[in-house]
Amino acid sequence: MLWYRKIISDSPDATRNGARCMSEIGTFEIVFLLLLFFIVVFGILARKLGTPYPIVMVIGGLLLSFIPVVPDITLNPDLIFLIVLPPLLYSSAWNTSWRDFRYNIASISLLAFGLVVSTVIGVALAAPHVFPGFDWRLGLVLGAIVAPTDAIAATSIARRVGLPGRIVDILEGESLINDATGLLALQFATDFLVHRRIPTISGGILTLVWLVAGGVAIGLAIGWIIDRFERRIDDASIEITISILIPYVAYLAAQAVHASGVLAVVTCGLFLTGRSARLFSPSVRMRVMSVWQSLTYILNGVVFVLIGLQFPEIRASVRGYSVTTMLLYGAIFSVLLILIRLVWVFPGARLAYLIRTRFSHQNERPPEARQVFVIGWTGMRGVVSLAAAIALPTALMDGSPFPHRDLIVCLTFCVILVTLVVQGLTLPPIIRALGLAGEAGPDCEELEARRIVTTAAVTHLESAKGRVSYASTELYEDLAQHYRQRLASLQLNNPEAATDHNHYVELSLETLRVERDTAIRLRNEGRINDAVLRRIERELDLDESRLADTEE
Repeated sequence: MLWYRKIISDSPDATRNGARCMSEIGTFEIVFLLLLFFIVVFGILARKLGTPYPIVMVIGGLLLSFIPVVPDITLNPDLIFLIVLPPLLYSSAWNTSWRDFRYNIASISLLAFGLVVSTVIGVALAAPHVFPGFDWRLGLVLGAIVAPTDAIAATSIARRVGLPGRIVDILEGESLINDATGLLALQFATDFLVHRRIPTISGGILTLVWLVAGGVAIGLAIGWIIDRFERRIDDASIEITISILIPYVAYLAAQAVHASGVLAVVTCGLFLTGRSARLFSPSVRMRVMSVWQSLTYILNGVVFVLIGLQFPEIRASVRGYSVTTMLLYGAIFSVLLILIRLVWVFPGARLAYLIRTRFSHQNERPPEARQVFVIGWTGMRGVVSLAAAIALPTALMDGSPFPHRDLIVCLTFCVILVTLVVQGLTLPPIIRALGLAGEAGPDCEELEARRIVTTAAVTHLESAKGRVSYASTELYEDLAQHYRQRLASLQLNNPEAATDHNHYVELSLETLRVERDTAIRLRNEGRINDAVLRRIERELDLDESRLADTEE
């Protein structure tokens, strides 16, 4: 075997292949490092500007594409659908409240299903009148591509300006589901155009039912298995690895049986997030959440920078159109999509209100026009649309080129830029002008929960004090007094107690910093090693994090 490997490695072909492989690896390393560097720089800039990082990263990537020394980086659709999309969907589902998602399911469904269908039909009807050479079939494809929305920028803005939580919940729920419905519509439209297959009503319904039911069933099954398996593990490194593996398993398992991988991942995430309190130990949960926050930021950063970097290749593919023409087409198409969404959300909100009050028996007020308008203004598109456009086949079944494929990709790119940048930057002033900023006020639900939790702790200490020796009662009383002060600070009509609690938090934080500085000094003097310092720092970090959260 050794002599065989030697002959292979010494052959000229093997040498050339090895050199080419090393060259490709070197190029990949450079591109990867550049992307990470851009993410860091644009992330810092976004914080300085107080702007959601997706907007800054798209604009930054676009500006970088004009610099000759920046290498051309092509967006690979497989990279998005198989590597990036599953963990981002899983993270979004994990951070979604199943209670709120279920409560708003009527509003979410009318956006994720009804609005997607309206977008596809609206673009199919309008495209032949706007873009020369388009027919309604190409309009179906184009409408399905741009139907899914990306709520990252919208929800980050909404939270920062204090938009009511119900609107944020609806936007997040919509973005979780409409990827699946948009990609399903694209599958039908592409098959119809490429293979000349006209789906029957029964066949289309059966396909839709299997995609939804199969995806949900697979997501629940994998979630149930993971729930039973992880209860027997308490190792942070293993559980973090499992958590990263879960979305890929759910996605690929559903895709293997031609069900919806998107719905499988979302369902699995929603199932497991309700069990996370019992699934992880406190220390493991903190480490898992930290890893996922970083992973989500990096993946989102990569895709948004990549969107901007696609401009040179997209511009080169539509040389038959002047810059003025492409800007005009992009502006018209973007306005068309914004209008379709605005036209749909008002009757859709009214219909959702009727369903929620008459069938779900929810005690809801009629939707306010200003809130509905904000939901209509948040139809920002993202990388799923661009990846879907680039993934279009290059030829039809008869071998002829896919008609206007390059123009479809370019229009999709324009829509992403316009909706992310224009709508993203104008959303905060619109929210403020409509009087919705800060309308939510204090989180009464959280405040009430903290009161109940603290009261339970005080009650337990009071009952436990009677079961211990006299020497220990002072310890119980000291701890109980702390909880009583904390309970008093949670009363909205007791500002004096709140001030006392804030002083307690400030003094505790100051004391923790003294402890930290002392531990570092001991390490610097050589009296303890770095391992001891890290163990002490971890305890101090946990205490400081807890106190900092209560201070907020």
